[in-house]
Amino acid sequence: MFELDSHHVLLAASGACVILAYWLPRFVSGREPVASALLMVAGAAAYGALPGMPTALDPTVSPRLWELVTELTVVVALFGAGLRIDNIFVGSSWRPTLRLLVVALPLTIAVVAWIGVTLAGLTLAGALLLAAVLSPTDPVLAGDLQVGPPLEGGEHPVRFVLTTEAGLNDGLAFPFVLLGLAVATEGFAPGTWGAEWLARDVLYRIVVGVLSGAAIGWLLGKITFAIPRGNALARTESGVVALAGVLASYGATELLEGYGFVAVFVTGLVLRRAEEGHEFHRRLHVFSESIEHALTALVLIMLGGALPLLWPVLDWRYLAVGLLLVLVVRPAVGWLSLLGTRLSVRERAALSFYGIRGIGSIYYLSYATGRVELVNEPQLWAVVAYTILASTMIHGFTAATMVERVATADDG
Repeated sequence: MFELDSHHVLLAASGACVILAYWLPRFVSGREPVASALLMVAGAAAYGALPGMPTALDPTVSPRLWELVTELTVVVALFGAGLRIDNIFVGSSWRPTLRLLVVALPLTIAVVAWIGVTLAGLTLAGALLLAAVLSPTDPVLAGDLQVGPPLEGGEHPVRFVLTTEAGLNDGLAFPFVLLGLAVATEGFAPGTWGAEWLARDVLYRIVVGVLSGAAIGWLLGKITFAIPRGNALARTESGVVALAGVLASYGATELLEGYGFVAVFVTGLVLRRAEEGHEFHRRLHVFSESIEHALTALVLIMLGGALPLLWPVLDWRYLAVGLLLVLVVRPAVGWLSLLGTRLSVRERAALSFYGIRGIGSIYYLSYATGRVELVNEPQLWAVVAYTILASTMIHGFTAATMVERVATADDG
């Protein structure tokens, strides 16, 4: 009489996981709960314990599904990160961000790739791809570390740098993912593909991403605030039109072979400059943040559900690569890249340590595995999934409190 339809079991379990992940922490903390790790753990428990849960969400079987869901999640998060920044015209505040993007990002990839080859025994292509996939910090899971909503002001340097780094390095990691794919398909022969990779995948696509994002952000500003005069969209309560413009920005940039992740962050930055004091920016941020949280919860539950499937293939050497990234490589590389800046020791330490890994890594790996058949694909999925779990646990439960202490100490 009662039939356990897997679809309905999935919906019921997902809803229960989200409620529990946001509700249970309130018994022990008055802070807004950090639910990322709890969502993954709840997803793992639900998929492991409940009968009839579908196995079609296995990322090694259905990478395209994961690519589409995480792509949308990252796009919305990057736009929100750009929209939150009130003041972008303080040149000195961008110097630490540039150091982390130009120095720390490629150095992190090089070190993690070397560890992958020497410790985990990966091929050069697999190690390079894994390093590129894990290299970006996450704009989705690092919300508690970033600057506040539009019009809030008081942007502390640590929060500003973490926001701008996460907003840009998701797009800037893409050339290295494509480099890993080039090595996987054509071998390590820079003389064959090196010039094309540098010209197209590094220079052209980044420039197109920045220019396209700026142009569409400017156009969205005019449509939202100025045209038609006296009856602009900003007078309404709906943020869906502006958010639709972000999807158009991403899609159009990708059609031009540019980096859409770079474009949507720049779109948010430029749109925020239009009528900077207008309350619509705050309403749009609330609207986009709600979508971001819903999509993030869905992805994390899915990822948690995949953990039991990936555990059997997780060799300790692969797990060591992820833990070394989180606990050693990022802190050391971040600290070195920030030497010589005007940041205090406390600020430099916070920026170096709190490089949260997350949804962007899932997108990049699903993008890569959907295009090239990799020898160690299950192991790569396992190390990425468990690195994200470790990062959300290590960083998630301490980051907001630590950054607040740094900000309070500096204000004092």
